[in-house]
Amino acid sequence: MKMDNTLLDEVNAQINREFYAAYLYFAMATYFAEINMEGFAKLTKNHAKEELNHAKKLYDYLILRDEKVTLQRIEAPDTGWTNPTDAIQAALNHEKFVTENIHRLYKNATEKDDFALKVFLSWFVSEQVEEEHLFQSMLDKMNYVEDCSCEIVNIDRELKIQNEYVE
Repeated sequence: MKMDNTLLDEVNAQINREFYAAYLYFAMATYFAEINMEGFAKLTKNHAKEELNHAKKLYDYLILRDEKVTLQRIEAPDTGWTNPTDAIQAALNHEKFVTENIHRLYKNATEKDDFALKVFLSWFVSEQVEEEHLFQSMLDKMNYVEDCSCEIVNIDRELKIQNEYVE
């Protein structure tokens, strides 16, 4: 069954948003590397790779449905972060934006009776809960210790260890 053109456009737009997210997290990894926060750099670099995988899932889904993939321009992310907490807040804000878009796409698939797309998007709905939780919990820790920047260094050290073997 052919996909509704509006839904097809929305899935193609989501592919773009996932590529943008990868750009954003690669930019964050660069920022963190520049300020010698290796743990945050590894975390965000690994997250960039995860976002590329999300784009690939959507791309492969359209191919499987025999639909046209339309790649779009990927904008450069804003990189004006003032400190690690600011960057992680930006990550959380972006994940909330992605969640809103996934929910809208899911709702539209429901309204258009595209059951296959709904089932496919269920994974993304669950994934966004994890994505938001990751950055919210990190931000909570960072805000809790904001008066002691040495604790941010400890969080960075923990992240470096956790992401040591993830490549």
